[in-house]
Amino acid sequence: MSSSSAASRRGEKARTAAGRTPMREALVAAAFRLFLERGYEQTTVDDIVALAGVGRRSFFRYFPSKEDVVFPDHERYLADMTAFLAASGDEDDPVRRACDAARLVLRMYTEDPGFSVQRYRITKRVPGLRAYELSVVWRYERALAGYLRTRFARRRDGTLRADVIAAAVVAAHNNALRSWLRSDGRGDAGAAVDRALNHVQTAFCDPAAPRAERRPGAAQEDVVVVVARRGAPLWRVVREVETALAEGRRPPN
Repeated sequence: MSSSSAASRRGEKARTAAGRTPMREALVAAAFRLFLERGYEQTTVDDIVALAGVGRRSFFRYFPSKEDVVFPDHERYLADMTAFLAASGDEDDPVRRACDAARLVLRMYTEDPGFSVQRYRITKRVPGLRAYELSVVWRYERALAGYLRTRFARRRDGTLRADVIAAAVVAAHNNALRSWLRSDGRGDAGAAVDRALNHVQTAFCDPAAPRAERRPGAAQEDVVVVVARRGAPLWRVVREVETALAEGRRPPN
């Protein structure tokens, strides 16, 4: 090994140890800088590795193609989602489980909103990247459908139900996600996706299935029950409801 190669390896280890960008992330950062400055189609792999200060072999060690550098984490999240679905038990409502799997994918976008917005802008401008993204989305949908087909195998039209629900989960997730990306990552993406996925759960969840536990930070809805005598005037019932709501808003002593 030459002294320059050894120094390069030591430098890479030092950057990693210091918590800085490892080689893979450096390649992604270099690629997106060039995509934004020159345009995706005008940027070559040679341009990317030159800016990152590495060789072509290093690029292809991490990314099979230039398209893959635009979507660097999809393989990992697809694997995580598949494992999450495989760990499901018979007691889990399959529709809620599929929706929670979609929420795992959302984390990929919300971990770095700036990067996600940049990728969205680039993908919108490049037809080839839009086609690539559609192929990635299709793989997520197939993973969800495969899980749901297994859970609905004994039901009439189980395969059809599984495919329809998988498509609905992906459509709801992507609708909310793209609205968030179009807003430049402003607002609460998690709340938007929850709202969209709740439509799927309302439409397809088994009413007899136990309610899923609320996730930490999820909005809690107040339910007020008022008991009134039959024939009580409406104004009195309204006053009782207002009183109950007011008491619920008071801070604890």
